Amino acid sequence: MNLSLELMGYRVFNKPLSNIVVNSSKKIINTINPHSYIVARKDDEFKAALQDSDILIPDGSGILLASKILKGEGLSKISGADLHCHLLNILNDTAGSVFYMGSSDDVLQTIQEKLLSEFSNINVATYSPPYKPELSNKDSELIIQKINEFNPDVLFVGMTAPKQEKWLYKNKDKLNFKIASSIGAVFDFYAGTIARPSQFWLDLHLEWLLRLLKEPRRLWKRNFISAPLFLFDILL
Repeated sequence: MNLSLELMGYRVFNKPLSNIVVNSSKKIINTINPHSYIVARKDDEFKAALQDSDILIPDGSGILLASKILKGEGLSKISGADLHCHLLNILNDTAGSVFYMGSSDDVLQTIQEKLLSEFSNINVATYSPPYKPELSNKDSELIIQKINEFNPDVLFVGMTAPKQEKWLYKNKDKLNFKIASSIGAVFDFYAGTIARPSQFWLDLHLEWLLRLLKEPRRLWKRNFISAPLFLFDILL
């Protein structure tokens, strides 16, 4: 079964979430949106990480628009939060294990407490890496050791893009997991430290607007620079 659509140089997942399963096949799942597409044009390692993904889910209304215009095919948006919930449900049904690598100790502690309440069958471990632009080899060796000792079914990496995707791409062959996914802000969404817009705004494809209003200094570039550049690439 073909699970992807060739779109602007990337193989974008074009099936329902139910097609994503946790099995013995080692898979990396990443997300693509207009901002990551634009950033990857000038970052070869980031581009390679996205293109090397086993599954690249369409997390952005711009990707859906590009699919409609360029391929005449409608895609369903799948956010990192959607993927996170889907995989947790699978792990809870199978008494699986999950490792969260990224964010702060406080956020990770909240995630563990919430998982215990909502997904009590899941075995969970976490690690908060040093806050620095780039992790050293020593930092990565320690992280890899902790992940492999736990040997999770699912590994979630949350260090913001493109740092998280590039770290996973660089270290994937050294890590034990069945599924690994870079999901960034989902750590904060699930912990409740950053509120995600309601389903009303998600259905209108205006999640980006509310997030921009809440975090203008962090998100202005992706909305006022990356989005127009992405639209221009569609026209080209």
